[in-house]
Amino acid sequence: MAAEQSAHGGVQSVDRVLDLLELMADADGETSLSQLAAASGLPLPTIHRLVATLVRRGYVRRLPSRRYALGPRLVPLGETAGRALGASARPHLAGLVEALGETANLAMLDGEMVVYVAQVPSHHSMRMFTEVGRRVHMHSTGVGKAVLAQLTDEAVHTVVERAGLPRQTPRTITDLEDLSGELDAIREQGYAVDDGEQEVGVRCYAVPVPGAPTPAALSISGPDTRVDADAGGRVVPVLRDAAAALAASIGP
Repeated sequence: MAAEQSAHGGVQSVDRVLDLLELMADADGETSLSQLAAASGLPLPTIHRLVATLVRRGYVRRLPSRRYALGPRLVPLGETAGRALGASARPHLAGLVEALGETANLAMLDGEMVVYVAQVPSHHSMRMFTEVGRRVHMHSTGVGKAVLAQLTDEAVHTVVERAGLPRQTPRTITDLEDLSGELDAIREQGYAVDDGEQEVGVRCYAVPVPGAPTPAALSISGPDTRVDADAGGRVVPVLRDAAAALAASIGP
């Protein structure tokens, strides 16, 4: 067992398996053993042995092309983890609704999109509603831009290559250079704004969840008649406190 221990005190074989799964997730749908070897630095026989076990357990699929992709056994794990995270987040989102009066959301990176994993709606009759589980483009949403700002420039370019920059409203950013400038500003100020870029007449403020294992963001959204351009001064500090509290509750 001592030989299995990794440099940071974990189990080396478990670290290696998780690294391989993450590399497969980052690949464009499928990958080969040689590509996994090149990306991970592990010997090919080691990768072959680990992947064979994952295939046998259903966590990886061996394709007819002799390439590999993530397997169906991961689907219920992800769904269960998402529900558990949503349940953990709801008290923090409810606190945001009580403090700010608008709909509160938690979203996480999901491939080249973000997925909403929890929401508590506003008490107003006119309010924003996004179905939990909905996947949306990142460049046109507050939570999406707050997540994108946590990625490297190279990762942002990969997202744009895969998902594009489709126009949702006349205010949507559709140019990579403009998006890069917006992300630089978000990194500097620590929050993102969706000013009618996803839906006309809706404004959203979002902040990253610090230290989340997968890039995530908290937001509040509402009609721009209530959530105006000057709302950031009162909204952002409350969002930051909630994001820090959420991070502490789900952290290791």
